[in-house]
Formats: sequence, structure tokens, C-alpha cells
Amino acid sequence: MGIKILWYVSGPDGSVPWEPHASWVNDFSQFQAQVQNIDRLGFYGSLFATDQHESIAVTASLAPLTERIKFITALHPGLISPAKLAQIALTLDKFNNGRLVFNAVNGSDQVLASFGVHIPHDERYKFSYEYWDAFRQLYARSSSGYDGKYIKLAPKTDFPERGAIAPAKTPFEIWGAGTSDPGVEHSAKLLDWYLSFADTPPRLGEKFRKVAAKAAEYGRKLRFGTRLQIIVRETEEEAWAHAKWILEQTRLETAIRLASRQLGPKGLDAEIESDDPLVHKRIEALRTGRLPDVRDLEIYPNLWVGPALFGFDILYPWAGTWIVGSAKNVADRIHELYAQGTEAFILSGWPLIPEAQRVAKILLPRLDLDHGFKVPSFDEALVRPFLDKVPEHIWAEH
Repeated sequence: MGIKILWYVSGPDGSVPWEPHASWVNDFSQFQAQVQNIDRLGFYGSLFATDQHESIAVTASLAPLTERIKFITALHPGLISPAKLAQIALTLDKFNNGRLVFNAVNGSDQVLASFGVHIPHDERYKFSYEYWDAFRQLYARSSSGYDGKYIKLAPKTDFPERGAIAPAKTPFEIWGAGTSDPGVEHSAKLLDWYLSFADTPPRLGEKFRKVAAKAAEYGRKLRFGTRLQIIVRETEEEAWAHAKWILEQTRLETAIRLASRQLGPKGLDAEIESDDPLVHKRIEALRTGRLPDVRDLEIYPNLWVGPALFGFDILYPWAGTWIVGSAKNVADRIHELYAQGTEAFILSGWPLIPEAQRVAKILLPRLDLDHGFKVPSFDEALVRPFLDKVPEHIWAEH
């Protein structure tokens, strides 16, 4: 086993994609360029988020353009029948050499209700387990039906003369997350890969060991991954200069809005309970009408909680955490996280296409990779055409 590096595929993009002056929304040709770029660069896979585009449709459209990368496709259970989902997955895997993976997203009451799924909060994980259990059985070509509390499927009549589709792999890999006690229980029983937002290596390792212990109670072993934004450069000075530039491009009102995801409805008026003086220093900066200093947002060597598309993690590392530094130091930090149990790293740098190329050129050669294929040496001529899909007027090279 070794490190697996994946890249984020997203509609929102740009040098600073949370600010209008430095962002854009990718069209289909740009999505095509994103996946072809990371496929040729030798990344292990790509993560497709549940954003404004339907993730299975995006995967079906883009997978045929690639040869190696896995498509980690986010899906809320219950939006379609597990029987139909199994048919879709069998079809996609047959045409794309078994490279489809589902990321099980349990969602919120509001999100699910907007799609017509009304499962009481306390029962959502039980429903999800039955859904994915039924899906896996159907993907493996079971025709006996399913008789659960939430999922009930009649036995299926097979017609051999029609040529049944054989499963491309068994079992079908499911990735996902869950931090609450019911979420950890659900993950331990169901998932193959457990994902967590980033944290310091010791804390993330402790979290993964607790989840692993719960999985062991069910006789199961999980693998673990995390999600990070990345700024990697040849030197520390260059990397932190770019982090400072990103911070300076973020308006105060944007920073406060992004931070409110952690601060809650009271925003900066919320009472902050933390024994970390840097947390109070960051909050005080925003309360006095300025952004925190770039280094006041460093929570561990090379781990930074600056503003990001996914939030401003001003209180603690979460969805918007970055890894920042020279190629050597970033590689050292990734190996430190790997030693604590993290095998898969889902990264994003902005803009997505040029930063993926930078990561492939200066970082991947320093990592102990296990992608299931020989990772190619960086070939600029092979991927240079994809840079044409990056709008020059809002792409600042730093």
C-alpha cells in the first residue's frame, strides 16, 4: 500500500474562486480538459462533488475521455432506486473498465426534502445502510430482491438470452464520511474508504484509529483519506507569498461570510470558547475590520486555515484547510499524515488545471505513490493544451 493522490473536479474555478473578480464557472469543454489533464498527469482519481451538476451524468459524460483515473462520484442515497443505480453502475463500469466509485453523502434534512426524500433524521443512517447494502447485492447480480425496513425490492427475473452485464469488481467500493457517533457506526459497517476533512497529523490519526476500532467490531478493515486545498511551490517563500496573495484578494465581507459556516448565525458576535490564543487573534482581527495575518492562520507546520471555496476555517481545521509549502515540505507533511493512517489525499489548487500540473511536476515525484499503474513522468507538451481552457484575464500566476 502507498499514497494515492486524487484531484477535485468542480464547476466553480479560478485563482480565487470565492471572489467574483477572480473566478468563473466551468463549461463542458473545461470539465473535459480537467479530467483529461489529471488522467494524463497520472493522478489516482477525481472527486466529483454534489454541486449544481448531477454527478452521475457528469461521470458518464467524462469517463470515456480518460483511461486510468477513478471517478469518485458523490450521491445521496434514496434519490433513485438502488436497483436502478446498480444498473447504471454496471453499465458505466462495463464501458469504463470498472473505474466508477460512489461517495455516499448522507446529506441534510433540508437537502433531502428538496429532492422529495423524507427520512427522519435519526433514521437516515439506517436507511442509508440498507440502500447501499441492496445496491451492492444488485451490482453483484443478485436477483433475490431485498426485504428491509426501508428498502423493499421484489425478486428480479433474469433473461440470459439478453446477455447480463457482469460486475467489473466485487465488492463495489463505497467511500464516505461521518463524524457523529451514528455517522461513525454507519461508516464502520458500510464503507471501504472513510474520509475526513483535514486536521493535524496526530489528531487525524487519532480519529482514524477510533473509526478503525469501531470497524473492527464488525470484523471489517477500512482505509482512510482526507481532503485538502494545496499551494505547493519550489520554495517555502514562494508558497507563502501565494497564500498571502490569496488572503489579500479576499474581501473582508467574503471572509466573514465564509467564516460564518463555523461561527453560526451570530457570526462575529458569537461567544468563542477556545484555549488557542491564535483563534482569538483571528476573531479579533475580523471584528476590528481587517483580515488575520497570513501566519496567524498556520495551525501546524505547512497546514493553513486561510479562506477557501469551502469555508474560512477560523476556529478549527475543516472543509477549507490548506497544505502550503515547498515541494519538499509538503511531501514531508503528506508522508507524516500517511504514517498516521491517511492513504488517499483529495487535493485542489486554484485554478484547477495549472495547479494540477504543478503538483504533478514538483510534488508527485517526491511521494511514495501506489496508483495501481506506473505514474508517468511530467510531460509539459502532453498537457500544455489544457491551459488554453483557463481564462487568462482572471488567472494570475503567483
